Amino acid sequence: MVSLCPVRCGSRTFLMSDLFVASGLETQAPHPLADRLRPGTLAEVVGQDHLLGPDAAIGRMLASGRLSSIILWGPPGVGKTTIARLLAAETDLEFEALSAVFSGVKDLRAAFDRAEALRSTGRGTLLFVDEIHRFNRAQQDGFLPYVEKGVITLVGATTENPSFELNGALLSRCQVLVLNRLDAAALETLLVRAEAEEGRMLPIDARARSALIDMADGDGRYLLNLAEQTWTLAGDSARGKLDAEALAEALQKRAPAYDKDREEHYNLISALHKSIRGSDPDAALYWFARMLEGGEDPLYLARRLIRMASEDIGLADPTALMITSEATRVYERLGTPEGELALAQAVIHLATAPKSNAAYLAYKAARHAARETGSLMPPRHILNAPTSMMKAQGYGKGYAYDHDTEEGFSGQNYFPDEMTRERFYAPRGEGREAPIAERLKRWAV
Repeated sequence: MVSLCPVRCGSRTFLMSDLFVASGLETQAPHPLADRLRPGTLAEVVGQDHLLGPDAAIGRMLASGRLSSIILWGPPGVGKTTIARLLAAETDLEFEALSAVFSGVKDLRAAFDRAEALRSTGRGTLLFVDEIHRFNRAQQDGFLPYVEKGVITLVGATTENPSFELNGALLSRCQVLVLNRLDAAALETLLVRAEAEEGRMLPIDARARSALIDMADGDGRYLLNLAEQTWTLAGDSARGKLDAEALAEALQKRAPAYDKDREEHYNLISALHKSIRGSDPDAALYWFARMLEGGEDPLYLARRLIRMASEDIGLADPTALMITSEATRVYERLGTPEGELALAQAVIHLATAPKSNAAYLAYKAARHAARETGSLMPPRHILNAPTSMMKAQGYGKGYAYDHDTEEGFSGQNYFPDEMTRERFYAPRGEGREAPIAERLKRWAV
């Protein structure tokens, strides 16, 4: 085992690991396949042509010879660190790397001091900060003067939405570039490179190869780790080629990218809600299943379904509210996995039900009017008059008992006398709202 203890040599301090590398012994140590296949040029980076092509953002920066500070936003294993390192090489900048997970204010100050010292010699520094969203607001503000003065070219990497996680002041000084999850073609390219590096083909059939790519879920680093495990699993290939079933049994699929309190959570619940609103039961079931597979609390989904029943379906199908409420009770009784079927049934019902947001809009309009009109009293004719004094003041005078009128409708005014009559509820005539719309239209005459 190599010691990581610091060693003094003259005026400089080295880690034993640095001396290990300098000795040349480090090249004899085993390296993961993903590390051995790390691209040596930007042209070798796969799946990010929309950023690296000649007419793309980074391509244009390099062509102009001027690299601005950027934030690389994308899922794990798509090349953020590699691109940052290669950008430094392409622009002849000193590459300095920090991780926001392990670094603090002291580390930042030391990096800025080194960058200023290098700048005095005429050389610039590319400061790469991995997981930059993990720095707090004050730490993020610390970058501003050094970015503005050009002491550093900042390249931050994050898996989280920069709009939510990074200071507006820092974002205004950086260009946010979105990296894509690697598609099947890009992942296949990595497998071909891995086979060339190893000098042998993966011992799997065509279906298993496709399954291996699916297991990686867009993460190139994870795919190469899976490939290494596959070669190890096959040993000397005495077992022959593995099929998809044997491969799935031996290897673990990458867990879906999903954080229950982060952007992915809100993206998926939005997709579920809009699929239901758009009357697409298949897409709605897909996003519902995606959230369950990601570990979402089914009761959170149940509560959201109840909300959708009121907001997007309303009186067009009043049974939607009953069905979602009952599905929630079923889940509370049965739990996972049996109770999830009741929630799935509710998803299908909501997606296929007639839609109306008239009740939702009416509620919002009524709340707004209530705030605007303050404490206006009801008109006196609809006030109860339990005492003779109240009767003398006109309480209840002229009130028409609706049940005694034709059609059970008197047409009286029920708004405050000082308030113009409002119309909040406007049924669209979908589903069971059709007869309601007809009735209100007749009464309005």
